[in-house]
Amino acid sequence: MVFRLALMLSARAFMSSSPKSFMLSELSIMLKFSGSDVPSSRDPGRMLPFSNDDEEEEEGDAYARHEVMSLPDTLPKVDFMVRVRDESIGGDNPFTWATFSSEDYFKGKKVVLFSLPGAFTPTCSTYQLPGFENNAEEFKKLGIDEIYCLSVNDSFVMNKWAQAQDLKSVKVIPDGSLAFTNAMNMNVQKDNHGFGQRSWRYAVVANDMKIEQTFVEPGKCENGSVDDDPYGASSPENILKYLKGEDFDAGA
Repeated sequence: MVFRLALMLSARAFMSSSPKSFMLSELSIMLKFSGSDVPSSRDPGRMLPFSNDDEEEEEGDAYARHEVMSLPDTLPKVDFMVRVRDESIGGDNPFTWATFSSEDYFKGKKVVLFSLPGAFTPTCSTYQLPGFENNAEEFKKLGIDEIYCLSVNDSFVMNKWAQAQDLKSVKVIPDGSLAFTNAMNMNVQKDNHGFGQRSWRYAVVANDMKIEQTFVEPGKCENGSVDDDPYGASSPENILKYLKGEDFDAGA
């Protein structure tokens, strides 16, 4: 208000030399700095000292980021394109395409679903996937009907990875088109590794499609540093702690 008044007085001081010109200038100034155009501490282009408004804005931004990475209450209903064996085809490669829905995998079951950045990648192949496979009987004793591993890879890659890992208990789900990953708000860009779009690492325990507990690795980001793939919250060891009623890490 003080700034507006000073500009108006300055304009009037010179009106005698060119009244018409300065009347237009005064009107322009009044319009420019009236109402919502008045600079304030909530204006992202201006920082005012000794004000709490900036802190409130930052807290609001942080809350918005948290909302973006939050998971839904139920597993999304999407379709997956899967290569399945069909002996009636004959030949050396008797496989065909089949469509499986989320309900085909998850409905009426208590499941652990974990999602990871990519098949054949080091952490996924060395620790997470074999960890779930080796603890499958323990999960079953604790009421888990199925364990699923999902990744943004096509069905050819996921089937070959399952074969290389000699999986007997964990089932793989290909989400090559990111339909499920997008619906879970877990899509991240990993161009810094040449991956393109992938899933952030997370896991859930779900019962009849309803998510009971989430385990999201912290630091979800786009094109992060070389060390941007934390692993801990979504590990089989941590999820077993949750199922046993022990202290566990829910992650982000």
